[in-house]
Amino acid sequence: MLLGAHMSIAGGLHLACERAKDLGCAAMQIFTRNQQQWKAKALADADVASFRAAVAACGIRSAFAHDSYLVNLCSADAAIRRKSVAAFVDELERCDRLGLAFLVSHPGSPGDAGDDEGVRAMVTSLDEVLAGSRGAKAGVVLETSAGQGACVGRTFEQLKAMVDGVREPERLGVCFDTCHVFAAGYDLRSAGAYDATMEAFDRAIGTSRIRAFHVNDSKKGLGCRVDRHESIGRGEIGREAFRCLMRDARFAEVPKVLETPKDGDMDRVNLRLLRRLAVDGRRRATV
Repeated sequence: MLLGAHMSIAGGLHLACERAKDLGCAAMQIFTRNQQQWKAKALADADVASFRAAVAACGIRSAFAHDSYLVNLCSADAAIRRKSVAAFVDELERCDRLGLAFLVSHPGSPGDAGDDEGVRAMVTSLDEVLAGSRGAKAGVVLETSAGQGACVGRTFEQLKAMVDGVREPERLGVCFDTCHVFAAGYDLRSAGAYDATMEAFDRAIGTSRIRAFHVNDSKKGLGCRVDRHESIGRGEIGREAFRCLMRDARFAEVPKVLETPKDGDMDRVNLRLLRRLAVDGRRRATV
């Protein structure tokens, strides 16, 4: 089971692996740099070596990164878009050096330009990113969006248009965030709703395109378009969705990481619950 959490890199990248091991994680997501700054300190060879060694020593089977929150690949501001493309290429190079499988990115916001322009700009920027990172082993993974504000990627069809629109679609995948999908209006609260949403995803994009899950409950209701994560089973989605996900044989080897509130020891609590929801066997795939 490739289950884990987003881990802090405070004190050094290699310490994220030790924190993951302490929680019994087989998967983890990290930031490779300060996510609130454009400029990043170059990776030292010693830090790269320490991180790679720690991944192996700590039994991490799937390690990947999330990009900076400043990146907006469909910004209507040309200068911001250029900076975002450059920062994203740099982050892909960092992922390659660290041996990370892929880089997760939120589709951006075009502001008042509208969804169609936002999707078009995402395709243009992604083509520039892919052209600027040829030879990179790390993939690009687009995260499902809650649709907060003017952010694109809230519908499976918008994500499909991004994937289908680029010149190298084989380098793209999708990260399915349960909170974001629910907030965007796709129900997950019962076995039937879960199956219907996965069927809709499969029709639009294909479930084989899912490279990772962000496993989060939602503080707000269905279709709220508000991105507010909650601990598993304590929000508006409820436990049944996560029971379905943890028992879905199609995703047994797809990494699933928490981005839930970390108050106290809640990562350990949430991981324990997810493991318990998975123990009774896996649901038969219905799509």
